[in-house]
Amino acid sequence: MKIDKPLREYLDEIKKIEGYPHGRDEDILELSDPPYYTACPNPYINKFIEEYGTPYDEETDNYHREPFVGDVSEGKNDPIYNAHTYHTKVPYKAIMKYIEHYTDEGDIVFDGFCGTGMTGVGAQKLGRKAILSDLSPAATFIAYNYNTPVNVEEFESEAKRILEEVEEECGWMYETDHYKDEKYDDGGKHLGSGKINYTVWSDVFLCPYCGGEIVFWDAAVDKENGKVLKNFECPSCSAEITKNECERSCIKFYDHVIGKEVTQAKQIPVMINYSYDGRRYEKTPDENDFTLIDKINSMDIPYWFPTNEMMNKGSKWGDTWRKGVHYGITHVHHFYTKRNLWILACLKDKCQPPLAKLLFNSQLINISKLNRSRPSVSFPYNPLSGTLYISSQISESNVLIAYYNKIKRIVNAARNIPDSYNIISTNSLIENNINNLTVDYIFTDPPFGDNLMYSELNFLWEAWLKVFTNNESEAIVNKSQGKSLVEYSELMLKSFQEYYRVLKPKRWITVVFHNSKSSVWNAIQEAMIKAGFVIANVSILDKQQGSFKQVTSTGAVKNDLVISAYKPPKGFEKQFLENAGEGMEEDFIRMQLNNLTPTPNIERTEKMLYSKMLSYYLRHGYIVRYDSRDFYSMLKETFYEEDGYWFANRDQLEKYMEYKKKMKLDGIVDSAYAAEKLLVYDEKTAIIWLNNFLEEPKDYSTIYTYFTKVANISDDDIPELKDILENNFIPENDKYRRPSTEGEELRVRQKREKELMRDFNSLFFDAQSSRKKIKSCRNEALVFGFQTLYQKGNFDDILTVAKKLDKRILERNSEIRDFIEIAEIKTGNI
Repeated sequence: MKIDKPLREYLDEIKKIEGYPHGRDEDILELSDPPYYTACPNPYINKFIEEYGTPYDEETDNYHREPFVGDVSEGKNDPIYNAHTYHTKVPYKAIMKYIEHYTDEGDIVFDGFCGTGMTGVGAQKLGRKAILSDLSPAATFIAYNYNTPVNVEEFESEAKRILEEVEEECGWMYETDHYKDEKYDDGGKHLGSGKINYTVWSDVFLCPYCGGEIVFWDAAVDKENGKVLKNFECPSCSAEITKNECERSCIKFYDHVIGKEVTQAKQIPVMINYSYDGRRYEKTPDENDFTLIDKINSMDIPYWFPTNEMMNKGSKWGDTWRKGVHYGITHVHHFYTKRNLWILACLKDKCQPPLAKLLFNSQLINISKLNRSRPSVSFPYNPLSGTLYISSQISESNVLIAYYNKIKRIVNAARNIPDSYNIISTNSLIENNINNLTVDYIFTDPPFGDNLMYSELNFLWEAWLKVFTNNESEAIVNKSQGKSLVEYSELMLKSFQEYYRVLKPKRWITVVFHNSKSSVWNAIQEAMIKAGFVIANVSILDKQQGSFKQVTSTGAVKNDLVISAYKPPKGFEKQFLENAGEGMEEDFIRMQLNNLTPTPNIERTEKMLYSKMLSYYLRHGYIVRYDSRDFYSMLKETFYEEDGYWFANRDQLEKYMEYKKKMKLDGIVDSAYAAEKLLVYDEKTAIIWLNNFLEEPKDYSTIYTYFTKVANISDDDIPELKDILENNFIPENDKYRRPSTEGEELRVRQKREKELMRDFNSLFFDAQSSRKKIKSCRNEALVFGFQTLYQKGNFDDILTVAKKLDKRILERNSEIRDFIEIAEIKTGNI
């Protein structure tokens, strides 16, 4: 791909783009490899699209896909996946199934939260092109190396040469004496020098009773059984104590690098694992080992290494900082022993090619003080994922061994990289320079609430790269950055609006979700729907079986989820806006049904279809002219129903019947099947689950047994199971069944709506007469009441109730927030 002008000439212009990283121009340019990779916003993206993409033409566009619902293997045992660690990533082999389903060869795939670039790898493997971007320079640098072809033999030769050169210069730092039979200080025979594999360092605590020092390794570690004891004895006074009862012993020293005295928690070397004559040994450090460490600590490192304050703050740098863990750890170099820091600096000085820099970056965490010593684990590298935790026992691994071993993995990964190029940019998703309607598919794994503090976790990597994340627009919940769920939701909305803008109509977006908090789940759904997407399917990642299994839930979860949503056709959007939604209800339902698989799916039920339509109208601020009774009548007159699922036409219905035969579901739906297929998280999904479960009448005991297995309801004052059954189903002969006639259907509907309105009126009375906040309520009653007021145009009454609702109710339910936002707009209170 030809470029019109060099990256340097673009810098002044692109510095205005949101997410431009922190760093000197020279360092950003050195890290970049234009046009395919820039460690800043990439000015060549639209040229890439012009060269490889297909322009959108509404008249000739005949694209159609249903949501992907097949099982997908994780594929973690792969050279590319394992070459470089990262806080979270989806295996590219799993992503490939989605790309293959939703795109054609030559299409362009986009991931604006690309992380290590697995979406790009999957796209290239299938003959597609990918646009990858991320806020983190560390992430995009890794992604660049995974998505750029390289001369493997040349890299391997150069990497080994560099390591041999470093070992010749610094290998003496890992030498230790080997003695026969007896210890050094007992007069054992010295046989020669061994090579240290790793050194265990232990915290030193102070006894709360006698004040004596306690070496944690000696007092609390059961070496024979590989366990750390919760209770242990003080060696001085024999008092039984726990770690939490002790204070840390501290040391003061002058840090020449930053030019001031530093106080840190005291750690001492307690065990050395080393190799001699092809065999491994363990020893307690002897006098010569301490002399070696003192010698290294007294010398100046003759190479550059990062000395930045953590997050440019130093102490208490962010949400990953812990008072009892990071005492005196204020700068990047404090995360390394002097020995490992020296060898890393030497290695960094010699690593120039991009893949050599990737090799260098790949072990920066494993050979830092974040590497825990775990007596029962043989694997040498054990940092606690997603944290900057420094354990009471750290393992100082041999840097040279770590990189010699890593070369093999990097080489294996490089051999699997396709011989083609994707384009990679470093910027915030909320402002990218991709042209409208140019992307064919989006696969993305965005940040989820306070799960991971990416800019903090990436700071060590980025300090060595000399280019840092600009976290002003980082979409996370982070107290140190002053970002609550509100700010997170706003940033996610802006992100999904950008996704919506660049995606072609009728195309799909797949979102991976990794958070168990219902408030974050709601924020993601709300952002997607507000941006204009229509959610069509949610799948669950079964980690035990290593596959994605379709589920029919859209609520708070404890599993990893995959959300599939589509962008409505351009013609539908245009007509919907021109008509303000009037007369478009049937068209919306038909569009939704045509974008669902002809299988059992909660999205095909009456309640979910009505909820989707209501949500779509509310997002646009248009009047909902159908109540639930009118909506049901419209469904019955226009569409086809079977087993409580609705279909757009007879062809869809026939495909569903074929599916039933294939799945041997022609007869009674088994109770276990019903329990497996649906996830119950609120009153609405409870009723849908019960409706599926009661294919045949069942007694209360049977219903209760299975219902309690699937129910995961919190933050919602729903009625007791018995009351739900009495008010929504038909009791008959000590069993409950579905309504089977129109008359029964109408009576149940009227009874339910009367009960919901009664509960809402009670809430409305409390909101008018009491000064207290409403801390909990029946969400379905609140939504139904708001819907009734909305249809009547009583927006002030909605706001009367809204003012008394606790913020947690609003955080958990986007439907409630939608009614309030529209009411504020209609009354001019926003």
